[in-house]
Amino acid sequence: MTEDRTLNETAAFTFSVHARDGAARTGAISMPRGEIRTPAFMPVGTAATVKAMYTDQVRALGADVVLGNTYHLMLRPGAERVAELGGLHKFMNWPHPILTDSGGFQVMSLSKLRKLNENGVTFQSHIDGAKHVLTPERSMEIQALLGSDIQMQFDECVKLPCSDEEAERAMRLSLRWAERSRKAFAGQPGQTTFGIVQGGAVPRLRVESAKALADMDFGGLAIGGLAVGEPQAVMLEMIEVVEPHLPQGKPRYLMGVGTPDDLIESVSRGVDMFDCVMPTRAGRHGLAYTHAGKVNLRNAKHATDTRPLDPMSSCPAARDYSRAYLHHLVRSNEILGMMLLTWNNLAYYQELMAGMRAAIAERRFQDHKAETKARWARGDV
Repeated sequence: MTEDRTLNETAAFTFSVHARDGAARTGAISMPRGEIRTPAFMPVGTAATVKAMYTDQVRALGADVVLGNTYHLMLRPGAERVAELGGLHKFMNWPHPILTDSGGFQVMSLSKLRKLNENGVTFQSHIDGAKHVLTPERSMEIQALLGSDIQMQFDECVKLPCSDEEAERAMRLSLRWAERSRKAFAGQPGQTTFGIVQGGAVPRLRVESAKALADMDFGGLAIGGLAVGEPQAVMLEMIEVVEPHLPQGKPRYLMGVGTPDDLIESVSRGVDMFDCVMPTRAGRHGLAYTHAGKVNLRNAKHATDTRPLDPMSSCPAARDYSRAYLHHLVRSNEILGMMLLTWNNLAYYQELMAGMRAAIAERRFQDHKAETKARWARGDV
């Protein structure tokens, strides 16, 4: 990378809103390792890598922050080893902000066997079956060893649909774990920790969770436990229920979301930050996101198509290779095909966010939203 890697040790974590258009807002998170322009999409670097991408490519697309996964990094190569090697930023050659999740979602979804109690979760690694214990204190310790800039509280995420009783039990446990996570947070100047609103699809539980977390004075608040099996309408309803109870002066992060339509609808409801594996995972399986919507490069109709994938894109992967060539790479399972489509998809997501930031600043967000959706509706012709 050619950018200045100097770390401003005296800078604090701050968030400012620069413009609003309805509930949508644009602003910036400032911290020692740099500025995060919001609304922001964070590429997911699960195991200290955004799959199929170089870190300088990710940065060049406009990403200000990436996500690292506590669960995966604690299992391999291990948080203590990453710390010995200089921390996650140095380890993965990304000198800019990093957010780490707490590991809670992966413990619930990936581990072979798990036992949950008030203290935390005992589980078997999905890699080698080894036994591990993850508590709020251990989760925060791992994130401190990794050296991430934004560290998430440890929580329990339930799959939807679930009973109101199950949603309430997990929400209350997550609140108690939030208090423990906040106390265990050992951040350096400019680092912060976010709480996570839970409560399933039950409005009163979501409101109670949001109010309680707001009183704990986290650096920001996330909305968790969505995009886990519920329809989009339910997700958007929960955002609308929660948003009035989130502090106006702190960033709001919708975890694990989502499709381009999810992003634009959530921004219109006041969300500032997102992460999702969708653009990278889709790219590895032949699916491209473009200004005209989704394009499945596996389809035979692309076999003789000499057009570029997306002439509106600024990404070389979208402009400089024919659809016929991309189709050939995908059908041949060539690694280059995965790389090019991942590059394209992350470029589109960053261009989508940049377009929304500009539209909010110019007070034309609703028109921009309508124009974007109209292009998707016309489709790839």
